[in-house]
Amino acid sequence: MTILEPTPTLLETLGGHTYVDPAYFEKEQEKIFEEMWICAVRSDDIPLAGDFRTVQVGRESVLVSRNRKGDIRAFFNVCRHRGALVCTEAAGTVKRNFQCPYHAWTYDLDGKLIAAPNLINMPDIDRTEYGLRAVHVREWLGYVWVCVADEPPSFEDSVQGEVRERLGELGKIDSYGTEKLALGRRITYDVKANWKLIVENFMECYHCATIHPELTEVLPEFADGYAAQTYVGHGAEFGAEIEGFTVDGSAGFDALGGVGEDQDRRYYAITIRPTVFVNLVPDHVIIHRMFPMAVDRTVVECDWLYAPGVVADPANTETMNRSVELFHRVNEQDFDACERCQPAMSSRMYRNGGVLVPSEHHITQFHEWVSRFVPGGVA
Repeated sequence: MTILEPTPTLLETLGGHTYVDPAYFEKEQEKIFEEMWICAVRSDDIPLAGDFRTVQVGRESVLVSRNRKGDIRAFFNVCRHRGALVCTEAAGTVKRNFQCPYHAWTYDLDGKLIAAPNLINMPDIDRTEYGLRAVHVREWLGYVWVCVADEPPSFEDSVQGEVRERLGELGKIDSYGTEKLALGRRITYDVKANWKLIVENFMECYHCATIHPELTEVLPEFADGYAAQTYVGHGAEFGAEIEGFTVDGSAGFDALGGVGEDQDRRYYAITIRPTVFVNLVPDHVIIHRMFPMAVDRTVVECDWLYAPGVVADPANTETMNRSVELFHRVNEQDFDACERCQPAMSSRMYRNGGVLVPSEHHITQFHEWVSRFVPGGVA
């Protein structure tokens, strides 16, 4: 791979206050998370009618479920009577309907108001209008994406557009058949850091030689500090002696059926702003979903996805453990680094931010993107 460095210029970062100011974070919630498509749940997490999960999208609690026909539905998790949360648990199953635990207003699986104490004495109430308010939904890559905005942005231009820009064409990700894969492992991380620190960390590899010994052993070019996702269509190549994407470089599983020869023995990283990371390797896919909960706290749910036959066979457990362990260590190393940065964001020494080296120039694009939604990145 020929590395074309950008012309050296002094590139400044966002100001430190953007990582610690609750008011700035509230604007991000309003202008970014509540206006864009957010990857909420894996479709297989709610396989049956009445299965549900609740997720935090900006300042909103969103209820994602299936109706009796098996269709995905999503609603604001807010009772239309007095505003109580309808579902207070993170996940569960209801038999026929959702019932608010406060005054027992009851909604069917399509969100329609169907019962409430004394409702018969309110004959003029429109049970559809006063049903649960629907949220826009799309299914892609085997996940449910939601948007709480009144008018969502184009899914094709925003979400899928990020993948096209990174890989050169959408078919490159389709070949992994992610929607047909099975969940092999899920690990949830509660990271004491601002969401932007996590995005920035994922986008660059300047830190890889310092904190990722296992990853750079498998992907030697990462030791040079170049982020593969900076270059359209490029995947970092496995080391010559590496057999698979595992913690010790030992063999993994057979390549997924649609993976082409040009994608074999390569790792592709994709950032789908604002809160999703996709990692593609020949025999599995790793997807991170971030849920920014506070200015200094981000929950990250990480899924390792494999061919269904791999997950179903207990004989594969040891190999899968070695496979999961590689990126689990990467996650822990990255999140530890982000948590070390977070306290210093409020330092007077970082009031106007820092600087980027040339190999981090693409982080400037992320900072400019954030500032388009929420101006005032430099104090």
